[in-house]
Amino acid sequence: MEEESFFNKYASALNSKQIDAVKTVEGPVMLLAVPGSGKTTVLVNRLGYMLFVKNIRPENILTLTYTVAATRDMSQRFVKLFGSEAAKNLEFRTINGICAKVISYYGKLIGKTSFELVTDEKITGQILSAIYLRVMGEYPTESDIKTVRTLITYCKNMCLTTEEIVKLGKDEGLELSKIYDSYNAELKSRSLMDYDDQLVYAYRMLKGSSQLLEFYRNKYRYICVDEAQDTSKIQHMIISLLAGKSGNLFMVGDEDQSIYGFRAAYPDAMLNFEKDHPGAKVLVMDQNYRSNAKIVKAADGFIQSNCERHEKHMNPMKEESDDISILSAGSREQQYRKLLNLCRDVNLKGRQTAILYRDNESILPLVDLMERENVPYRIKSADMGFFTHRVVTDVVNILKFALSPMDPELFMKIYFKFQAYLKKPDAEAMCYIADQRHTGILDAAEYVDLHKRVLGNCRSLRTHFKNMVSEKPYKALLRIENYMGYGDYLKDNNIDGNKIFILKMLAKNEDSIESFLSRLEELRQILAEKEDDYNTKLILSTIHSSKGLEYDDVVLIDAINGVFPSKVVRKMEKASPEEKRTFEEERRIFYVGITRAKERLTVYNYDDCASAFVKELKRGISGKKDYEDYREDSYADAGIKYDKSFNKKVTRQATPLLKTPKKKKSNVKIPTELVIGERVFQPKFGQGVIEDVSYDDEDIPTKFNVIFDSGDDKVFVYPFAFENGMIII
Repeated sequence: MEEESFFNKYASALNSKQIDAVKTVEGPVMLLAVPGSGKTTVLVNRLGYMLFVKNIRPENILTLTYTVAATRDMSQRFVKLFGSEAAKNLEFRTINGICAKVISYYGKLIGKTSFELVTDEKITGQILSAIYLRVMGEYPTESDIKTVRTLITYCKNMCLTTEEIVKLGKDEGLELSKIYDSYNAELKSRSLMDYDDQLVYAYRMLKGSSQLLEFYRNKYRYICVDEAQDTSKIQHMIISLLAGKSGNLFMVGDEDQSIYGFRAAYPDAMLNFEKDHPGAKVLVMDQNYRSNAKIVKAADGFIQSNCERHEKHMNPMKEESDDISILSAGSREQQYRKLLNLCRDVNLKGRQTAILYRDNESILPLVDLMERENVPYRIKSADMGFFTHRVVTDVVNILKFALSPMDPELFMKIYFKFQAYLKKPDAEAMCYIADQRHTGILDAAEYVDLHKRVLGNCRSLRTHFKNMVSEKPYKALLRIENYMGYGDYLKDNNIDGNKIFILKMLAKNEDSIESFLSRLEELRQILAEKEDDYNTKLILSTIHSSKGLEYDDVVLIDAINGVFPSKVVRKMEKASPEEKRTFEEERRIFYVGITRAKERLTVYNYDDCASAFVKELKRGISGKKDYEDYREDSYADAGIKYDKSFNKKVTRQATPLLKTPKKKKSNVKIPTELVIGERVFQPKFGQGVIEDVSYDDEDIPTKFNVIFDSGDDKVFVYPFAFENGMIII
């Protein structure tokens, strides 16, 4: 077929940059495609161009995609445009799919049968559970196994050395190297391999056998790779081996949309493409056909803050329409009722709307409210990991122990998580004595030879547990986090405490510990069994699950420091390489989220929480460098609609930065900040923990409660308590 005839018949709607990409067939080529630029359309048309215009044999073309679903979608789109006959000998595969072929063919070459692929996660889960128990000395939760499985995938896909695996394990608080080695040894002893092993083995075979490599290079003379930014280091190594340095390799992707670092996505391969493939051509499709021009301009300005990227800009092809809305919900806690009203409106107005979030857990309090009030919604890829996470399991066990203070199994799971400095033999002795005396386990502390301080801690815990039983679950969770030492345990072990916040939001709707525990189980079951409601226009989704999709309206929530991004890098020049990579990836996740919106973008802002990304979004729209001086009256000029109409006065936080007290004696050190959970010493009562603080209108403390190790609960006046001998320990 003549080139002109081809484009007239199949690709008349393509723009000049898309046509260039379709026509550039020979040699190594990288196509940088911004969101909404039509990369799949180009890929499909390019395949047709290769077949009909360049007369390339279909069996010599290999098209690689990231997922099985993407493979199926691209194949169907090709058939729809060019017909099933043209697609007959074309191969659309995942990289794992082609690796399976390599391993099978190599086995035939050497006369051996390859290991069996483990496709049942229950088998790998059982293997890892046994190894985890042996190495870590405790039973793993489902969440623990999922974490370890993800880390093993990361190690294999990034080709980490033993030293790097050890370091990664230390960062995660795991004996990862031991677990990793034991897991691999167990698979080999059973003649099994997992999906990550498929990649490792295929690479080793291609690297070690020139005959094997030559066979596949001759077979696949043209290789097309979709979503190149999501492929891992070892996947890129396999692709590079198959294509050769100067082979016909076409890689399509956008490093600005690389958001799967936890799965070992390796955008560096795109950044180094020209270095790794001398003479490579780099093409750019920078026209966004998806989104309202205001959204495109904002997104482009936002992503320019990343350093590890190609120099490019995204240009809008649609006209400007709705402003970007930054809605102030007052506080993160208050947002869920506001979101509930929004969800009702969506179902009434029938406009497709997606509420997007960084982590699955962020949406649980809203799901709880919608289920209670029968508001229809559809949720994509609901993850049950929250309910089996170590923090949630701990809190559930603590609450259960409050209801069953004589249960030794529960006590042995939680006793060391309160900073009580109770040793395991003493804890076991308390369980034994409690059983003999038919009393509470913490009551049995009186009959064990404990250090005075440890005994005081046990008495304090006993008081907390007794008080907790009659409290509403929200207050009980505050007690666990702030007064019983569990919050300190999380900090000391570098464990994210955000799940406590989610639990507190869920607890607000329950009146008793029993009903709260029951509701957690109900929610887990609801999400596990919920059927998709395709009649509703409301979609709940993580940003990761929304990648490649688009929605009329997008509402982005929880873009606050500590959640999204999880950690803010203030000065990039002082950050470690890992901190830089993590922060830039989180910025890319935000970028992917806002570019899902076609018509309207709304970002929730909270008066009591700082947001680095919201500030950067404002700066990207306004073009101003000094966004700290950004004022409300300039929002409209920048294309932002700022709404504080439903704002309420923010409740004072538990640990505000205090002003220096007006009066204090020069020879007495009076703290300028009182922190709930902080330990103090008072000459008369000894050591204790600050339980609550009251403030005046100028944010200066007036009085505060202390629960002492003896169990006494006393109220003191600030600053006189410190003038009379109290000190912070």
